[in-house]
Amino acid sequence: MKLITKECFISLTSFILAFIFSCEAQNYSIIAEDAKVTLIASDFEFTEGPAVDKEGNVFFTDQPNDQIIKWSAVDNSVSIYMQPSGRSNGLYFDHNGNLLACADEKNQLWRIDNQKNVTVLVDGFKGKKLNGPNDLWVDNKGGIYLTDPFYKRPWWSHSEPELELKRVYYLPKDKNELRVVADEFVQPNGIIGTPDGETLYIADIGDNKTYSYTINKDGSLSNKKLFTEMGSDGMTLDNNGNVYLTGDGITVFNRNGQQIQHIPVNQKWTANVTFGGKDQKLLFITAMNSVYSLKMNVKGAL
Repeated sequence: MKLITKECFISLTSFILAFIFSCEAQNYSIIAEDAKVTLIASDFEFTEGPAVDKEGNVFFTDQPNDQIIKWSAVDNSVSIYMQPSGRSNGLYFDHNGNLLACADEKNQLWRIDNQKNVTVLVDGFKGKKLNGPNDLWVDNKGGIYLTDPFYKRPWWSHSEPELELKRVYYLPKDKNELRVVADEFVQPNGIIGTPDGETLYIADIGDNKTYSYTINKDGSLSNKKLFTEMGSDGMTLDNNGNVYLTGDGITVFNRNGQQIQHIPVNQKWTANVTFGGKDQKLLFITAMNSVYSLKMNVKGAL
């Protein structure tokens, strides 16, 4: 009988363990057992831009009706938080609890405090109007990444953009001047970064692609890589590093760009997604005239 060498034993053990972990990963569902996509409310015209506060409440926009709406994590109720709202689109909370809003009406970026006082953080780039601030993400240092595509709005007096390129900008903390960090897009839209502040995902919905970038210490971006051949209106991350893209339902990719889940939603379009609720385990979906939730086994990336 041939004896197994120590090296072979170690190799065989490693293979078995890898196989076991692989099977466990395949059997693990990111969606809670028996959970279903559940309608929260459907009294809107077009929902967008969900953002979660520290208590798990979710704020989202109904841009055609010029309002920001609040969903309560306490009692599942929905109420108008702010109207008018500058035709806000994408939302995000900064580290001080202020609500940041892509105020599309005048192509601005707003900061809204808890008393609903508005401060205009950005009013253009080099003397020209932004195309239309769409979505944003705040990094660990308080800097803001901002996507700026162009979609002609009925409430604008202009029909052509003043800026030729559709870019992604960075606003360092306590600064009032944008820096260009990425361009060469057809229509940059959804954006999200990892909690460690090392990776930024940007969706070029006009080219049906999503890219990953390395975030450098000064906020600049490098090492652009194609993440997946799919664009997205909005996006979010869970605590396992999975990336959630919108459009046809919700499509989930692991950190290697491999699709691991598709969540159907009974609407023609899903615009945006985030995690909310007291435990951050409720997937909150804005879709056309409605908002939905889905109980998850994973949490939002913090």
